[in-house]
Amino acid sequence: MEAHGSGLRRVLLLSFCVAGIWAAYIYQGVLQETLSTKKFGEDGKRFEHLAFLNLAQNLVCLVWSYIMIKLWSNGGSGGAPWWTYWSAGITNTIGPAMGIEALKYISYPAQVLAKSSKMIPVMLMGSLVYGIRYTLPEYLCTFLVAGGVSMFALLKTSSKTISKLAHPNAPLGYGLCFLNLAFDGFTNATQDSITARYPKTNAWDIMLGMNLWGTIYNMVYMFGLPHGSGFEAVQFCKQHPEAAWDILMYCLCGAVGQNFIFLTISRFGSLANTTITTTRKFVSIVVSSVLSGNPLSSKQWGCVSMVFGGLSYQIYLKWRKLQRMQKKKKT
Repeated sequence: MEAHGSGLRRVLLLSFCVAGIWAAYIYQGVLQETLSTKKFGEDGKRFEHLAFLNLAQNLVCLVWSYIMIKLWSNGGSGGAPWWTYWSAGITNTIGPAMGIEALKYISYPAQVLAKSSKMIPVMLMGSLVYGIRYTLPEYLCTFLVAGGVSMFALLKTSSKTISKLAHPNAPLGYGLCFLNLAFDGFTNATQDSITARYPKTNAWDIMLGMNLWGTIYNMVYMFGLPHGSGFEAVQFCKQHPEAAWDILMYCLCGAVGQNFIFLTISRFGSLANTTITTTRKFVSIVVSSVLSGNPLSSKQWGCVSMVFGGLSYQIYLKWRKLQRMQKKKKT
């Protein structure tokens, strides 16, 4: 009876995590698309300063992680010093800025699809630079994802979707997305090396360190450089309070979503988190197509299915590998 109760609690907790991640990031996606395509106020102006979203996100997550550390930290030391995140902070500032900037040139579904192909640069770098050999199923996953994204990019986008973009330019938009993935790869590798050197570092420490440096770099970029548009972004928000509210909600969604991701990884492992976030991306594309007026053709839906088929197969391969490792430990 006790085991049954424990199992039920785990199912309820997992359902809670799924609902939290889906709600936070799907709504954040809707807000991101709104801010990049909507014309605000009577003057019908677009919010052109999309890099400002990263600064706002950094500030909110910095405060959020500081509060979480004060509330939940046991007061122990041994985590990574704040200055160790300076290099990862650079790539973590440039990468997401490119991803958001891409929304000026390609639709939100196209951006989500392009950013779902993270495995491609990872495997490419692994095989060319480090000589890593991958299995045939792993290459099949990559082929499905790369093929789906490539065909989606080559297919004609609907005129309704193109009319919503600030500056339609597919090659530039996809190029920015893939540069975003490359910078993300460096960021993840640097974070892994930091946690290896400082094993007592927890998720909140990383979140605090990354967003501290992200805030510093973005403040310099937005307000310190001659071409910085920080003051124009603030002025736009003053003139259009609706945009300011959307930005605040966008940032809070990111912070809340991080909470649920940390909870999922700590209780159910990274594989469960990968599965939840991958399915969330697919639902985001469906929501964008249905609610935000970005109609996809049947061929484009075929490409979307191809990409998420490859991602689902990758998750299955990881699950099988995990099962084999657990069996080896038992024997």
